[in-house]
Amino acid sequence: MNAVTGTWIKVGELADIPKQGARCIDAGELTIAIFRGANDEVFALEDKCPHKNGPLSQGIVHDGCVTCPLHNWVISLATGEAQGADEGATRSFDVKIDNGAVLLNANGLS
Repeated sequence: MNAVTGTWIKVGELADIPKQGARCIDAGELTIAIFRGANDEVFALEDKCPHKNGPLSQGIVHDGCVTCPLHNWVISLATGEAQGADEGATRSFDVKIDNGAVLLNANGLS
């Protein structure tokens, strides 16, 4: 991590994240997956499915959700909550784009 501006930390460039894909960053003991949607929206979730801690960053991004590669749980990118009949949630973090840079809200890391 680098370039702190207020409570926002620059974690990379939007262009470095494939559309409907993810990149991970390490934040101390956390691994955070930064997701890019089909329309260049960004989301940040802890890289652990609430079911069996599967790596969400390796899942399929679709319709505002990611499907865990281990057991096909569908997780909302906006809220981190499991969809459908599944229950549970993974931590979500505030993230935004500023002039092509992806910024993560550092306040959510504590």
